[in-house]
Order: sequence, then C-alpha cells, then structure tokens
Amino acid sequence: MTSSTTLLRAVTRPRFLASAWPWRGVAYSATTAVASGLLWLLLALPLAPLAVAGWVLRAPRTGPDQGSALRSGTDLVVAAVLGVLGVGLLALVVPRLALAVAGVERWRLRLADGGATPPRRHGNLYTDPATWRAVAYLLLLGIVAPIWLGVLAVVGLLVVSTPVAVHHRAVTMGSVDSAAGRAALGLVLIPVLLYLTAAFGGAHAALARMLLRAEPDQAAAELVAVTRSRARLADAFDVERHRIERDLHDLAQQRLVALTVQLGLARLDLPPDSPAAGAVASAHEQAKTLMVELRDLVRGISPRTLRELGLRAAAEELAAGSPLRVHVDADEGRFAPALETVAFAAVSEALANAVKHAAATEATVTARRAGDTLTVEVRDDGRGGADPTRGSGLTGLADRAAAAGGRLLLSSPAGGPTIVRVELPCAS
Repeated sequence: MTSSTTLLRAVTRPRFLASAWPWRGVAYSATTAVASGLLWLLLALPLAPLAVAGWVLRAPRTGPDQGSALRSGTDLVVAAVLGVLGVGLLALVVPRLALAVAGVERWRLRLADGGATPPRRHGNLYTDPATWRAVAYLLLLGIVAPIWLGVLAVVGLLVVSTPVAVHHRAVTMGSVDSAAGRAALGLVLIPVLLYLTAAFGGAHAALARMLLRAEPDQAAAELVAVTRSRARLADAFDVERHRIERDLHDLAQQRLVALTVQLGLARLDLPPDSPAAGAVASAHEQAKTLMVELRDLVRGISPRTLRELGLRAAAEELAAGSPLRVHVDADEGRFAPALETVAFAAVSEALANAVKHAAATEATVTARRAGDTLTVEVRDDGRGGADPTRGSGLTGLADRAAAAGGRLLLSSPAGGPTIVRVELPCAS
C-alpha cells in the first residue's frame, strides 16, 4: 500500500473517527507494545553480564574494611570480565537484532503509512549506515516507546475507571441518571483515547520511517536524472517539430500556393506557341508537384489527423496513402499526445520500411491498450532481414520509445515476416 496519507496526518482530518485510521492506530500501538516487550526479552541475555558487573561493583562490603571506597582485586576482575563479555555480546547481537527488528518494522509500517523502502547495503554489517540507523530505531523502540505506551495505558485506565467511579457514586447517592451519565462520559473519553493512540503511534511511525528509509543511491539518482533529461529533450524536439510544421503550413505552403496561382494566371496570359509559355507551364507543374510534396512533408512532421482525431484515425490515413494493403485494428480513444506521437512514428516508420526495403505487399497494424501499457505492432509479409544497425530509422524510433518510458522490439528473420512492436506506458 502506497499512499500520501499517514496515520499522523489522518488525525488532523475531520472524518478521522469515521475512517479506518483509528483502528489502524490501535493495531500499530498494540503491536509496538508487543515488539517492545519482545525486544527487552531478547536483550536480556547480552545485558545480563553488564547488570551482574554493576551489582558486583555496588554490592555492600562486609568485614573489617567495610565502607572502604576501594574494591578488592577479585571484585574488579570479575566486574571487568563480565563487562567485556556483556559489551562483546551487545556488539555481536545488537546490529543483527536491529536489522531483524527493522525488517519487521517495515512490514508493520503498512498500518501507519506506505511503509519504508528496504535500505541498500553500502558495506559490511558494521560499516553500513543502514545498520546504525536500525540500531537507532532499536533505541527508539526500547526506550521511547515504553514511555508513550505507558501514557496511553494510564489514559486507558482513566477512561475505564472514570465511568465506573461515576456509576458507583451515583448508586451511592441514589441517582437515577447514573446509566445515562456513564454512557455519555464513556462516549466522550473513548474518542480522546483513539486520538491519542493515533497521534502517539503516528509520531512513532514517522520517526521509524525517517530512521529506516533507504540510503540514497548515487548511481540510481544519476540514472533518473539522465532519464528525465532525455524525456525533456524529446519534449523539446516535439515542440520544435510542431513549430516547424506550423511555419511550413502557415508561411511556406501559403506562399507556394500563391506562386502556383500566379504561374497559372501567367500561363493563361501567354500565347500557347510562345517560348515563354513552355517555360511558365513547366514552372507551374513543378510548383504544383512541390506543393504536393510539401503538403506530404507537413503531414509527416505533425499530422493534423493525429492531433485532432487520434492514433486510430491517423493510422487509417497512413494505410489509405500506402501502396500496401494495410489492415488497421486499433482501439478507440485518445492517449497522451507524446505517446500518440511515438506510436504514430512507429507505424509510419514500419510501413515505410516495408515498402522501401522488404518488398512487402500487405501489412497489419494493431494498437491495443492492456492495463497500463499501449502496444503498437506492425507486421508485414516482406522478405525480412531488417537490421537496425544499417539505418537510423529504427534506432531513432527505439530512442524515442525509451524516452517515453517504453521499448521497441523487432523480429525480422530472413524470409519474413517482419514485426515491429512498441510498448509504451499509459498509466494516466
């Protein structure tokens, strides 16, 4: 369970008593009491030699030198041996016991919040910072926890004993309203106890989570930074691509349309048999061809169909303009613009490769969402043998998929078929 709500935060919410948090607080506090008691039982063995050594040094003396400030040599040796034994046992037992208790506490923290993540080891038992953080939690569980648990026990006794005392007094005085008063007082005091239990337990859980959190991993942090940087670069590329598409559509394409119209008018004004008429006619045809190519280029840079209607409509438009027989089987609905852009690029690149390199005649495009993953697959009946190392198209597509948090898979044995599969996360 992972949640931003914790037991300590839940106490401040208006509907705290109507939620499950009070009972989770009771469960966490009760298991804390059990864990604290078991801890002292487990520490009894290594602490026993130290307790005996202290008793030896503080035991009263008898004999003619009674009251002397100096102890006999035997007492000092026995105390020293017991002290060294106790310290050695503590050094041997406490780190391992602390790590075991920390593991149990991470499981118990699910009652109070999302739980602490397991720490990464950065050294051996005695040089690992996680060990000493676990030892610090051991002190919290063994020393601080009994204090606040004792306070809760006293308050609990007051909650139980106060209505009984009120009832006894009411019976003694012959009051007929004793039952109603006892019930009212109990209803008032029980929520107070629940709030205190959740507050103390939540504070203990917050300290435990702080002590038992994972140590920062520099390599993982750098990997996250690189991943985010790559995603920002991909987003910046998409923004720049849209800007180029807009400039081509709004400026270059419009001017080319105007030029084509002017050449057409000039062609009409010239005598058909004049030398200039042939040159203008040729320029007019080239301008119209260039206008078609520019329109296709703009559509490839940022398809308007993709932006306005989504992935399925854009894939069907690609299929209609392809020389192959293309069957499209895609889910309805929209996805995040970045995911649709990558998915469309995968379909476009795969179909283009099928035409140029695979000598294919037929292809199938599927786009399915399963859970939190959008899977886009293009299968053609070409000769296969696609190699990403021989071109930049598939390599660039793999980079774009990785920048979006996904991956590209390619299967292209000799003789076909070729399958290009892109898996993209789409949790939102």
